[in-house]
Amino acid sequence: MTENVSGLDEKRILLIHPLGYKKESAAQDISRKANIMPPLGLASIAAYLEREGITADIIDCYAHPDSDSLITDYVRANNPAFIGLSCTTSSFIDGTRIVELVKAEQPGIRAIFGGVHVSALQEKVLTDFPVVDFVVVGEGEQTLTELLQAGSREPLGIEGVIFRDSSGAVIYNGYRESRLELDSLPFPAYEKLAGYPDAYMLPIFNYPTAPNTSCISSRGCPYACSYCDRSVFRRNFRYNSAEYLYKHLRYLKDKFGISHINFYDDQFTFNRQRVEDFAALMIEQPLGMTFNCAVRAEHIDFDLLKLMKKAGCWMISLGIETGDEDLLAQHRQNADLKMLAEKIRLIKKAGIRTKGLLMMGLPGESESSIQKSMDYVFSLPIDDFNLAKFTPFPGSPIYQNIHELGEFEEDWEKMDCMGFQFVPNGMNRERLEELFIQYYKNHYKRPKVLLGYVAMLWQSPDSWRRFIVNFFDFVRFARSNKRLGDAEE
Repeated sequence: MTENVSGLDEKRILLIHPLGYKKESAAQDISRKANIMPPLGLASIAAYLEREGITADIIDCYAHPDSDSLITDYVRANNPAFIGLSCTTSSFIDGTRIVELVKAEQPGIRAIFGGVHVSALQEKVLTDFPVVDFVVVGEGEQTLTELLQAGSREPLGIEGVIFRDSSGAVIYNGYRESRLELDSLPFPAYEKLAGYPDAYMLPIFNYPTAPNTSCISSRGCPYACSYCDRSVFRRNFRYNSAEYLYKHLRYLKDKFGISHINFYDDQFTFNRQRVEDFAALMIEQPLGMTFNCAVRAEHIDFDLLKLMKKAGCWMISLGIETGDEDLLAQHRQNADLKMLAEKIRLIKKAGIRTKGLLMMGLPGESESSIQKSMDYVFSLPIDDFNLAKFTPFPGSPIYQNIHELGEFEEDWEKMDCMGFQFVPNGMNRERLEELFIQYYKNHYKRPKVLLGYVAMLWQSPDSWRRFIVNFFDFVRFARSNKRLGDAEE
């Protein structure tokens, strides 16, 4: 054990994924019943640190909400010199609460924050939150390793780190310019996630079999949509090779019995050759696994879709965002709804389940644009869709002038896309809520949609089991149109 003067182990870190709200509300949080995704970023960092000789353990409070005592017990038993927290905007305040809890138990411990929220706000985090000792901006593996290797020394010159020097001044060493070669990374340390894989679940009706999990095979996105945070990877785009990806899936199959994967990439098919090579491996050396992925319409065609289907592709998600082309053009490149509709029909023709990803409440939204969106989406052969409430996050281009575009209640703990924190000019929150409910109701009233869910009885029996177990919670959610946990806070 390598200890500093306070008796803490400088070669050990506890990585924490905060819940984001009061643990008493977790049992009724509909979003947790529908989907619990493993914290893949923390698992990847843990594997990298372990390879570099640093002990890293993970406590996932989102999967295991009653974790405060687990955290303090771990700190008491193992004396880590560091805790690391990866936070979204909505979970950041809960992250600071956890640090206060830990520092009351062990005052000498140092808290490192990473993730999209702090990567966007940078120096402001240390200026406004004294409980935070370091911020890691951008990709975490290499930066965090060097920070921990520095121990109690000031991390001068370590790119990607924000810290306070001996005088209390906040110092930012700038973005890390070198980028990791993704094929050089070890597989994420899934075994450090308590209860994996059974503690985690994909969205209902979004998989054929269990156990299933998520996997990330690329980082970044080359596009610049107004609503997307680019503070971690910026606009660079890297990806694992087909060979690495196949080995990763084989590892998940052999070690954990995983039968279905959701690729949590922004653009799975951006590099066509990679997808063709991966599909060939899955066809020539079958693993008995299926997969989902997300794509942009510009990067698929019928030949590729047929190949993906043969390789085990079960569902494809596409970002539609809105069915009003004029509104869409304000927020993303290549706003061609005709082309998008054609590609969705090709996905269905290839025999792949189709999911549309949409937003309501974008700047410039109106009742007319919402009606256009409903008309457009309901004309398409999509099987499922997710309608998010637009939220302007720090790090997204539109955040810079968002107050000019509507009314924005910047309450970080509520910025989880479950409520209309932003209301565009010309709209009001109550009417947006009414239209949101109408959108969902109109979707589920359509006979072909209902028949599709009936077909899930044999296509995804585990989804129906979960739906039945949580039926009354889903009904209450549909009636209240809000996160059930928030209703009790």
